[in-house]
Amino acid sequence: MNNNTDFFNSAPARDISFRPEQATAVRTFLAQVFGHMATALIISGGIAWWFGNHPELLRFMFNASGKMGILGWVVMLAPIGLVLAMGGLVNRLSSTVLLALFIAYSALTGLSLSFIFLAYTSMSVYMVFLMAAAVFAVMAVAGYTTKTDLTKLGSLLMFGVIALVIGSLINMFFASAAFNMVLNIISVVVFTGLTAYKMQQLKYMAYEVVNGSELARKMSIMAALGLYITFINLFLTLLRLFGSRRN
Repeated sequence: MNNNTDFFNSAPARDISFRPEQATAVRTFLAQVFGHMATALIISGGIAWWFGNHPELLRFMFNASGKMGILGWVVMLAPIGLVLAMGGLVNRLSSTVLLALFIAYSALTGLSLSFIFLAYTSMSVYMVFLMAAAVFAVMAVAGYTTKTDLTKLGSLLMFGVIALVIGSLINMFFASAAFNMVLNIISVVVFTGLTAYKMQQLKYMAYEVVNGSELARKMSIMAALGLYITFINLFLTLLRLFGSRRN
């Protein structure tokens, strides 16, 4: 589970009454963010479906003996490097390069997600995706419209993410089904909460930026990356809870 929150944490929450022209600017910025996110999800979903429904393509990631090939290692390790590069070099890279890295990240993520079509029935994958989209949308609206400052909640949720990573590593050794169920339930709570928190921070971020500027383009891409990662983690958690496995 990866999360990039630098841009989200840069915008302290406060009560703002938008003037009509400011509200329009905020909507324009948010449209760019969700446009980037939707594009990334379409790329990931398309590639996952393509490879997942054509097992012969998976041979590009694994050799004849079942060992991971070069492409397999790239799919496993490269996304981590891309996220670190985007977060660490955001001030040096142009918005065009950032967008290219985001597209590459979504494509590699799609390759890694292709295996869900081998583990779960296609119908359950589609249904859980719609469930995740509905939950994400509800929490995004809640985060945008609430008057409650979610800053402290965001910090708590980030600690929750760290705890989940540690718990997952521990359970790799014990392989406890009960503990895994608890981790999945906590994950749903954490990632739905993060959706609301990030959406509130995004609203105030949009208030600060100048639409059309290079900084605004960079911020929209990084914000889309953060929301994309949150959505993917929410989707995978719900899939583990409600997905129907193949026999």
